[in-house]
Formats: sequence, structure tokens, C-alpha cells
Amino acid sequence: MPTLVADKKTKIFAEFGGKETNTGSIEAQIALLTERIAHISKHLQQNKKDFSSNRGLLQLVGERKSLLTYLSKHNLQGYRGLIEKLGLRK
Repeated sequence: MPTLVADKKTKIFAEFGGKETNTGSIEAQIALLTERIAHISKHLQQNKKDFSSNRGLLQLVGERKSLLTYLSKHNLQGYRGLIEKLGLRK
């Protein structure tokens, strides 16, 4: 799996983290994981028997879920805004 291009990462960090160098913010990490999950999901639609990528996808979804739980406990308004911005819930 190719990693995300560096300029795309900096764009995500600038949009969700406040500035390009703020790579540690929870919102930026969740947005980056969401981008990776979308990329792997697209890959798995074409390669249904790629079980190792499927396992990696499940790990990323679990990591994103734990970060979202942390964010909801510590910053509920930020959590709601991020969910709406990323379109994770209906």
C-alpha cells in the first residue's frame, strides 16, 4: 500500500490541526486515519481476497474509534464538529 503523499498530509494537518506542523492534534490524527481508511476500503473493493489489508483496515478503524472516544470525553463540541466535517455519522 502506498503511503499518502506528503503534500496531502500537510493539507490535512493544516485543515484539521490548525497549522501544518501540528501533527499531534487528535483531530488531525483522526482525519489522517479517515483518509487512510478510505484509501484501503477502495483497494479492498477491487481486491476482495486481500486479507492482510483487511486486517490492517480493521486495526485502523479500531484506532480511530479509540481516538474518537477520547475526543468525545475531553472535547464534546470538537468531537461533534469533527464528525460533521468528516461525515462519519449519519
